[in-house]
Amino acid sequence: MKTTRRDALKSALSIAAAGLAPGAAVASGNGHGDAAVTQGAGQGGPLAGDPNPLASLSDYEIVARERMSHAAYEYIAGGAGDDVTNRANREAYDRIRLNPSILVDVSKLDTRVSLFGHELAFPILMAPTAYHRMVHPEGEIATARGASAAGAILIVSSFATATLEEIAAVARTPLWFQLYVHPDRGFTRELVQRAEGNGFRALCLTVDTPLTGARNRQARVGFSLPAGVREEVMRRADGSPMRATFDASLSWKDIGWLRSFARVPLLLKGVLNPDDAARGIDAGAAGIIVSNHGGRNLDTAPATIDALPRVVERVQGRIPVLVDGGIRRGTDVLKAIALGATATLIGRSYLYGLAVNGADGVAAVVNILRREFEMAMALAGRPTIASIDRSVLWPAG
Repeated sequence: MKTTRRDALKSALSIAAAGLAPGAAVASGNGHGDAAVTQGAGQGGPLAGDPNPLASLSDYEIVARERMSHAAYEYIAGGAGDDVTNRANREAYDRIRLNPSILVDVSKLDTRVSLFGHELAFPILMAPTAYHRMVHPEGEIATARGASAAGAILIVSSFATATLEEIAAVARTPLWFQLYVHPDRGFTRELVQRAEGNGFRALCLTVDTPLTGARNRQARVGFSLPAGVREEVMRRADGSPMRATFDASLSWKDIGWLRSFARVPLLLKGVLNPDDAARGIDAGAAGIIVSNHGGRNLDTAPATIDALPRVVERVQGRIPVLVDGGIRRGTDVLKAIALGATATLIGRSYLYGLAVNGADGVAAVVNILRREFEMAMALAGRPTIASIDRSVLWPAG
């Protein structure tokens, strides 16, 4: 009988449940690319003698799908409408070819980038995603621990199932906060101030969601939060939930209002149109995140990697431009940087890591992607972030 990759990974569930040899860790680097990676489950990679069969981000998705409920998987994996944009986010990266240079000294790699005064060891952040306790009992607490172990910035969602205080208490790497402007502007101000008071270093304002898209996949399974899981951030001081979240009246004037009291950088998340990026700079945005909400809102919008170059061209280096959507391989990170991104973000993939193995799974997913990015840099002959430009892409046509 022929054994498929899916079958092989399903048989690895017992290994995942056993903790994947917990305790393995990633050694910290010196900022110059010669970090040592400890073999073992913490890396999650295809290393000699490694008992962990989960070699890639897609492997984690296969195993996670078996471990979480069908409704949870459809909520996380699904996009809007016919999933056209959701699929395009991934497929667009696969269409881009690389143009490697040979006989380049890549014995030392420098993957550092700087964002708002903080130096990141590598250009991969963790995008905001909702309802982590839906896939793991520790939810965002475990996610924050995994992000800290991997040395990655975590952007906490407004739909977190742990409080900002609980998440901040365990985080050892910088936290950013993803914000929706609530119809109750006083509550929004309090939420911003609460995030700042807990040490969150930036705000990512979601600007592409006056309402949600036609999320047919989650509707078909009747998605709802499991018993005992609830939103913990969008609550009043007395613990009562805020009934409305999105404000369809949100407009450019609200950017100025937020900036009037926010003390940390404000990024606009959900930009595809270059004109909006330029207007965002004029409004005082500190950064732009090119995003189509993971293909979950406006179906048939372009893939983010296709939108990225036009936004970068309009921004002209005045503020950082980040990109999310469809990133599954280190080569994807290389392509995004080549097209002008300052850094990249992943979302669904680390949720799959969380579902498989909690904090260790989150760290493993980030570390796999980081290591693949280092491999891609070396094999393409690009030893530094600064050396990655469009010449690393195979000419179109």
